[in-house]
Formats: sequence, C-alpha cells, structure tokens
Amino acid sequence: MTQMMRAVEITEPGGPDVLQLTERPMPQALAGQVILKVAYAGVNRPDALQRAGAYNPPPGASDLPGLEAAGEVVAVGAGAEDLSVGDQVCALLPGGGYAEYVATPAAHCLPVPAGMGLKEAACLPETFFTVWSNVFMRGCLKAGERFLVHGGSSGIGTTAIQLANAFGARVFATAGSAEKCEACEKLGAEQAINYRDADFVAAMRAEGGANLILDMVGGDYIPRNVKALAEDGRLVQIAFLQGPVVELNFALMMVKRLTLTGSTLRPQSDLAKAKIASDLHEAVWPLLEAGKVAPVMDSEFDLADAAAAHARMESSGHIGKIVLKVAG
Repeated sequence: MTQMMRAVEITEPGGPDVLQLTERPMPQALAGQVILKVAYAGVNRPDALQRAGAYNPPPGASDLPGLEAAGEVVAVGAGAEDLSVGDQVCALLPGGGYAEYVATPAAHCLPVPAGMGLKEAACLPETFFTVWSNVFMRGCLKAGERFLVHGGSSGIGTTAIQLANAFGARVFATAGSAEKCEACEKLGAEQAINYRDADFVAAMRAEGGANLILDMVGGDYIPRNVKALAEDGRLVQIAFLQGPVVELNFALMMVKRLTLTGSTLRPQSDLAKAKIASDLHEAVWPLLEAGKVAPVMDSEFDLADAAAAHARMESSGHIGKIVLKVAG
C-alpha cells in the first residue's frame, strides 16, 4: 500500500488562498536521488510566481511548490552513496518542498552547518545558491569592488550583503523603509538607500559608480542601473518584480563597456547546480560554521498555514527569510 503524506498544493493559479493542504503519495528515490523527511521548508518568491501561474516547474519536477528544505535522509537511491539514511541535510529542490517528504538529487544536498538548527538550514539553499552563482560565479565580484544589491532586506538581499562583505567588497543596498535600511547596514552594507526618498543612481555615482549590481526589480530600474554602473561594470538580473520589458538606450552600454547578464536557477542542469553546491561547501560553509554569515530569519508558519506565509511575503513587510514548519 502506498504511504501517503501531507502536502500543500496549488489548486489553481491565483493568490495565496489557492494553497491548500492535501494528501499525496510519498515520492520514491530514483537513481542519484535521496528522499528527505522535511523538517522545515523555505518560502521564496519563485513559489509565489509558480502559485500565480507564472513559473512552471521544469519537466519531471514535482508540481508542489517549495525549492529548499532541511531534514533527515530516509531513503537513498542508486548512485547516491555519498549520503546515508539518518544524515541531516539541507537541499536545493526541483520542487515539492511543501510536503512531509521530498525527492531531490543527492548532489544538491549540503550538510547542516555545525551549530545551526534545521529551521535556519532550510533557509540556506535557494538563497545561497542564487547569490553565489550570480554574484560570484556570473558577476565575478572581487574584494574592494563597489557592489549594489536591490531589495537589500529580502532573503536574497540579506544573503548578498553578508557574503559580499565577507569577501571584501564595499556593499551598498536599496530598501523601502528606515527599519529595512538599518537592517541592511547592520549586516554589513556601507550605505543603505531608501528608494522612497533617495536616488540610488546619484548615490552610486557619488561613490564612482557600482562595479556590480544585483537586481530583482527590473522595469525602470534597468536603465537606472545602467546609469549607476561604473565603467566596465556588470549588471546581473535575477527577477523582474516590476516587469521584464523596458526601453533601453544601449549606447551607454557600449561607451561604458558594460556587461548585462542574468540567470534563473531552477531550469539549470543538475550538473550545474551540483557545481554550485560544491563551491558553496568549500567557500561559504566554513563562514556559516564560524558564525560570520547567517540566514536572517523573519517568521515561521505551520505547513497548513502556507497561504499566510505567502501573504506575509507578498506584503513586503518581511526582513529576511520566511519558513514553513513541516515536521513535528
């Protein structure tokens, strides 16, 4: 008889209320995969996009939302011998994190950092994979460079500020309130710019321009980012909260020798994600275990209250990560 599990599914595209608790069959471990008994699952913007019908799962992935989780390995598929039943890990998921059990490639699992609980560990993978791959691998941030991250109080922003600061960059951030700006500066931002009453272009130009900008806003931020960049600067785009379509004068890109790039994490190959995981384990996990970097936690909701967690995230009132408690 197939064992069933609790899960939260998207009943139809829409607002947070379309997230409903249901029962689903437990997943089975395919070759190279492990099954995790989920203790906590992180809540992220792509989950909300999927819920709204704007971000479909890749082929073969679970239709359930949830791109990161932490818990205990309870089954190991063929070829996944690096992990054992009973190991506590956090993992980047292809989907399915809003459930009591989830399948994921073993190569996308990382050990829970020493001294860290499962709740905090569940908030590492999606954010740290995204920041590492875009800021350091794609954006090539170096010590001493001026780095601007938009949405500095978000899960991505709080992670990017800490990692850029830890690796010696000069960090700047934008946020939408005095409280959020203060939080950014406490995490290591040299200057946090309240976008409601200040111009980040002018602020960055006063510093000589940004060498690297990480943007998830899009819309009219894109031409402003181009103006805010220094010569030979790089713009890395990871989302478009204000839309992806904009009019842009590319002459400034040529004159300033700019690089405009971007990526999404979920559609990348398993091999590419495994490489990011390996880099994180080598370069970032020691910082987490030493307490030099840590996830910023906003709030916790029970799995059955996933709709409320999404409403909290979409209110933009949060600072840091929102997590779902699944087990216990």
